[in-house]
Order: sequence, then structure tokens, then C-alpha cells
Amino acid sequence: MDRTERRSPCVVVTGVAGIGKTTVARLLAQRLGVPFADGDDFHSAADIAKMSAGTPLDDTDRRPWLESVGRWLHEHDTAGTGAVVACSALKRRYRDTLLAACPGAFFLHLTASREVLADRLGGRTGHFMPSLLLDSQLATLEPLEPDEPGAELDATPAPDILADLAADLLTRQHH
Repeated sequence: MDRTERRSPCVVVTGVAGIGKTTVARLLAQRLGVPFADGDDFHSAADIAKMSAGTPLDDTDRRPWLESVGRWLHEHDTAGTGAVVACSALKRRYRDTLLAACPGAFFLHLTASREVLADRLGGRTGHFMPSLLLDSQLATLEPLEPDEPGAELDATPAPDILADLAADLLTRQHH
């Protein structure tokens, strides 16, 4: 690919459970015209059973999951199609695993207060992640550091607004 040719970005929409990652990531992928994946779909049945029982995953559980997400990003980056994936990537080392697979990845970290998150999780149905794991997710969360490729967005506006803001941000970042 010619260096002057614009490549579609590979974006990881991050944040804790209930923040709206999947909804915003899906809308952002539509706006960018790139493939979308939900990081939850990369979890093993054992991981889902563990979380459904209210037990947080540990780093050993998360490693193969993150490597799978990273491979998916790498495949789309190599193909030049770009991609958007919703993936919690709560710790720096998790994001580093994704960057090792896809060095050009951009992290869009969605943030909100604990109260907003608890309210959203309380109203969510049909998801394996119980609201009782919110505190463990918040305790695990390591916000983006200044040297990481990404940006934070307050997740309290409507998902359509967030997707528009994210698309504008990515357009500015990649020009």
C-alpha cells in the first residue's frame, strides 16, 4: 500500500462493563465503514461461566482472550480494512498485548461515574456480566496513559453523539 494512501483505523473502544462499549463501537464502525467485533464474542465458554457466576477473570484467564482480539485486529490492519472492536482492555498490559498484535491501534476509552455505570448495569438484561462485578472492574481499571495512542470520551451523552464525536476525533487523528 502506498504510504500516501489513507488506511482505515483499527480502534479499540475500551472501558468497564456497562459503559456502552458495544453500542458505541458498533455505531462507530458503521460511521467509519469498517468491520465491527464485540470482544465478548472472543471469550471462552469457561470465561463466560466464571463471570456469570460472579467471579472476575484473572490475568491468566484474560491472556488467550486478548490474544484472540489482537489477532482479529492484526488481520484487519494487515488487510487494510481497519476495524472497531469493543474490548474492556482495563489494564495497560492488556492494551500493550493488543498493541503488540496491532501496533497502529487507537484506544477510545469511555468513562462515566460509578453511579451512571451502576444504573446502566441495573437496567441491562441478557448479558453474562453481573452488576456485582462493577467494583472489581473499577478497581482493575488503569486509565489511558499519556504515551498510549488514544483518547478518553465521557460516555454520558447518547451513543449516536458519542459515535459522531469519536468519528470526528479519529478523522483529525489520522489526517
